Amino acid sequence: MAEQNAQPAAPAPEPSSSSGGKPTLFILLAIINMAVVMGVGAMLYLGQKKKAAEPGIDDVIKGEHEKIKEEEKSTDFIGKLVPLETFLVNISGSRGRKLVKINMELEVSNAEVQEEVEKIKPKIRDYIIIIVSSKTFTEISTKEGKDALRDEIKNQINLFLTKGQIAKVYFTEFILN
Repeated sequence: MAEQNAQPAAPAPEPSSSSGGKPTLFILLAIINMAVVMGVGAMLYLGQKKKAAEPGIDDVIKGEHEKIKEEEKSTDFIGKLVPLETFLVNISGSRGRKLVKINMELEVSNAEVQEEVEKIKPKIRDYIIIIVSSKTFTEISTKEGKDALRDEIKNQINLFLTKGQIAKVYFTEFILN
């Protein structure tokens, strides 16, 4: 037994070198994780920045208001006017008892349109008579009714003009009887 006690004790195990690699692996994974998080954050930021650059509904509405104001300013200028002869028309639903007398002038943008209007005056007069005779007294007795009539006449005439458009229709006389 003494021999057994005399044997030197087994040396204590040395720490393995693999445990020293764990902290470097952990640091490397943390760096990669941070890089991924920063990349995702950058993509989200750039996406929001790009989205902010796109016009929203408020920007579109604001742009439309500005465009309308510009058009109103540009339509204040009166171009060439083409006078039409007097219209005396029975209005709808009156059985011949209600008449409307209208004198009007058409504002055109250039001389070519003016020549075209002069050439097709009978056709224009026909359309205006049909439009006005289809209206009732209550439809054209108000300001809104007259504005709607003016727009309808303008739009109908513009449908068959080829060299330009009529900018506005001016009533120089409008008598309801």
